Amino acid sequence: MKYPIVQPFLPELDLYQKQITEIFARNRLTNKGPCEAELVDKLKAYLGVEHILLVANGTMALHIAYQVMGITKAITTPFTFAATLGSLRMQNIATRFSDICPNTFNLDPSKLDSEGLEWADALVPVHVFANPCDVEAIDSIAEQYQLKVIYDAAHCFASKYKGESLLKYGDCATLSLHATKLFHTVEGGAVIFKHRSDLEKAQKIINFGQNEQQIPVLIGTNAKMSEIHAAMGLCVFNHIDDILAHRVELFNRYKYRLKGLLNFQHWKSNTSTNGSYFSVLFNSEHELLYVREHLESIGIQTRRYFFPDLNELKLYTEYRDLPCSKSISRTILCLPMYYELRLKDIDYICDNIIVLLNKFREVDGAQTTL
Repeated sequence: MKYPIVQPFLPELDLYQKQITEIFARNRLTNKGPCEAELVDKLKAYLGVEHILLVANGTMALHIAYQVMGITKAITTPFTFAATLGSLRMQNIATRFSDICPNTFNLDPSKLDSEGLEWADALVPVHVFANPCDVEAIDSIAEQYQLKVIYDAAHCFASKYKGESLLKYGDCATLSLHATKLFHTVEGGAVIFKHRSDLEKAQKIINFGQNEQQIPVLIGTNAKMSEIHAAMGLCVFNHIDDILAHRVELFNRYKYRLKGLLNFQHWKSNTSTNGSYFSVLFNSEHELLYVREHLESIGIQTRRYFFPDLNELKLYTEYRDLPCSKSISRTILCLPMYYELRLKDIDYICDNIIVLLNKFREVDGAQTTL
């Protein structure tokens, strides 16, 4: 594939080897080693958060967040990755879907019904593609109905809202630090807590529920981040400003080249993209499939992210009529986005999309603009 949908950022091999050599010399591979401690300190300062816990992966971050919050019934979005729902159902947390906003792709607070809110004890919104949810409205609803708020913020590394970290909102927020994310530890995740007491509880849970005397005091698991993974995070961190700036540049180039031909996600005011993803909305699923097939044939990989929406799968919860999520999931496509792409690559991808759109719309008799 000439242009994969995503490609991990790799730091200089000699710097990573130096970190590994030092880990070997210490002979300490996990259990709160110095690499993990250093990475926690760097991330706290960089992200502007106080209580952060590093864990083995982003899905485990969700598991830990749900357990710490003690939730049993949650309302969430159908327009998300399987991990959001899978981790809820694996803990036997009852779930209900509510529809999304057709512009932001996030959970729409105005569509949350009072019956469901009285039933639930938690909201699990997703900041889709790092676009902030309507956090003020969600906070107000949560206060009114006495609900916990757990944000799936998997895409939101370095995302800011009104000049501060988006990760500060809710009772907690989770990050994915998977290899495909803009900042990664190969495999990894994090939970950001509002309260220190929740962080301390989570620290026990990820170490088999044990206290400092290694006596189990909580039902726990093994979700710790290893030194090997934390070392990768430290090396990637050296490049984070450059990674972010370049991905935003790529995002803006896509938007400039495709403006007027395709629709885009509407970003919440007082925020800006971190370049995690670039998605486009087509006029129809038929148009999407036509363009996607031809892009794949010339080595440009795309992803239907998220298709189908989880509401259409009987696996998770009872089906509801959620027209916005269903429509968006059928017409949205993510384009290649990773650090190694250059502006000329974006131009090549966009040139091909423009040709394909014009050809399809000429034959189909559709309007050339939305």
